[in-house]
Amino acid sequence: MNADERRWLTGFEQKSEEGVVCCDAVEKGTEYLKTMRRLALESDMIALSEDIVERIRICSWIGKNIEPVNAELGEYLQACHSCFYPEQRKKIQIFAAPLAQKLGVDAFCNLKVEPVAILIDAGRLHRPDWLSVVAHEYAHAHLGTAGHQGQFLATIQHLCLGLGLEPPYTEGMEAKQQEIWLQNWPHCPPVADPLAFWRGGANA
Repeated sequence: MNADERRWLTGFEQKSEEGVVCCDAVEKGTEYLKTMRRLALESDMIALSEDIVERIRICSWIGKNIEPVNAELGEYLQACHSCFYPEQRKKIQIFAAPLAQKLGVDAFCNLKVEPVAILIDAGRLHRPDWLSVVAHEYAHAHLGTAGHQGQFLATIQHLCLGLGLEPPYTEGMEAKQQEIWLQNWPHCPPVADPLAFWRGGANA
């Protein structure tokens, strides 16, 4: 939390639709985002609004609510693990975090940290799509590669079979077309306001 945010919070309780913004929750949310930046490929991949009031509101929500969100993602991670024998499973960690809008991605896998880290922007996704996106990033983590070639397709098909998901249909596609198709799989409908989730709004 920077000096401006501290001054804004000192001796003041912001009244909002959700109630009182708790300083402890803001601190917890701020520390959480610092940790997420350390797990990201680049620290600026984790980003919030420039508006100080909205930033504090989001950090407060994260401080109060991130644990059950991460627990749900953790269940999906375990479901992916269950598709493989124990000796085949890689060490993987998974977290939700608001990603910078300029990236235009819903999630990413950082293969350079140990354990491998999957970060999902839950606000950019409708909740029914969470499992499919986790499966996509899990395939990268399992293979240890960022590509979307044949080995990735085989892993995704295996995961879809085990998770009860509809696999990507790539029959008849040329290799390059298939790679682009898989890069964008699952093809999720966009969320109008990705930060709404992080304010405690839609889908939260």
